[in-house]
Amino acid sequence: MINKKCIVTGAAGFIGSHLTRRLLAEGCHVIGIDCFTDYYDRKIKDNNIMDLVDHPSFKIISQDIVDIADTGLENAGVQWIFHQAAQAGVRASWGDEFTHYTHHNVLCTQRLLEWARHYKPEKIIYASSSSVYGDTGKLPMHEEDLPRPLSPYGVTKLAGEHLCNLYEQNFNVPVVSLRYFTVYGPGQRPDMAFHRFIRAIQSGNELIIYGNGEQTRDFTFISDIVEANLAAAKAEKVSGRVYNIGGGSRISINGVLDILGRLTGRAINTRHEPLPAGDPPHTYADTSRARKELNFTPQVSIKDGLSKMLKSFNFEI
Repeated sequence: MINKKCIVTGAAGFIGSHLTRRLLAEGCHVIGIDCFTDYYDRKIKDNNIMDLVDHPSFKIISQDIVDIADTGLENAGVQWIFHQAAQAGVRASWGDEFTHYTHHNVLCTQRLLEWARHYKPEKIIYASSSSVYGDTGKLPMHEEDLPRPLSPYGVTKLAGEHLCNLYEQNFNVPVVSLRYFTVYGPGQRPDMAFHRFIRAIQSGNELIIYGNGEQTRDFTFISDIVEANLAAAKAEKVSGRVYNIGGGSRISINGVLDILGRLTGRAINTRHEPLPAGDPPHTYADTSRARKELNFTPQVSIKDGLSKMLKSFNFEI
């Protein structure tokens, strides 16, 4: 049992709710902060934490992190902070929507770090993204590669990393950044690919594929992401470090559809559309640093992860 007092930002989201559930199971007291943006239906977030709201060691604060100084947490004795909150979505980050990304991904991160500067938690885990890399021209992607984001979303996540580094260097705020590679699993956001794919298969509707389907991703199951967060929180002498967190399941979109077709026994009707701006052709994580320094090794294969996800949609596998 861990038994720490924690803050999880974005606690009602896909990753935040899974992480919160695990922390509570480990005996932690969790304060969740979530401002319940309208990026997707709030009912989904409410459902994510439905089994948690009555837990005696869980409290949810429905508030913008920008206002964290007004939450009354100054005497909470918080030891670990897991900063999962963000305005998500590569394709939605262009144009006027960028204002939301700068607010939720940059300003909120700065305010949280400023709060931590004064109230001194033991560790902050910042949820970054493989989107910071863009198209590096080499695979696998290593933490020392020069980041060249292809989307405004990626720019804001990289800005968050830089802020974490600034506060670590100047004020000894103990921050670790984890670059997530395409997270999937039960409870995945409705705008994400696997969720859309399974819904289309379930309903018999046409499934939209961007590009020719040969683009590849390093897909990471949600339980491996949760384990990486716990490993980073427990690890010593890792403040200021950045880690790739990938599932070791690099596969093309067409390969994913092949697995889904075999697992469900259903024909998949697809339609191809042009690749949207901001999507890199390939991602693949070099996780050697996380393996060595965090003792992190992904456990869930793409086939097993998709099976678990299909079961959450009531498919019999």
